[in-house]
Amino acid sequence: MKTSKTLLALVAAAAFLAQGAAFAQTPKVDPGKREYDSNCALCHGASGKGDGPYGQVLKLTKPMPDLTQLAQKNGGVFPLARVYEVIDGRAMVPAHGTAEGPRSMPIWGSDYVAEGSTWHIQSPVELEIYTRGKILALIDYLYRIQAK
Repeated sequence: MKTSKTLLALVAAAAFLAQGAAFAQTPKVDPGKREYDSNCALCHGASGKGDGPYGQVLKLTKPMPDLTQLAQKNGGVFPLARVYEVIDGRAMVPAHGTAEGPRSMPIWGSDYVAEGSTWHIQSPVELEIYTRGKILALIDYLYRIQAK
């Protein structure tokens, strides 16, 4: 009886260690990059330099902005509040359209709230946390791709 318990403990320990080793080999998940790739790269490009394939389809009067230059164009300081407001829809950007008319860039704040609702997040506080978390992850990624 004692041998079977010891054997079971050894098998469980081996399984646990194998699982840990597999997890250590799994690539690190980057939620900000994932958000960027799924919501921004089509227009702003995979590298953030404004060369996304959809940007050319929009035929904007000005070129798609290079998101790697945000800090450089702001005196070397990343414009965190401005970027947050553009993403969540509080800051109007002429190229993005108006809230009343057609918009070329979705207001991700409201999209994230709707997405959270589909996950059955009911509490307004939980929806706000979910939405802010997604926006802040995206902003963190944009901060990390700034040109040095």
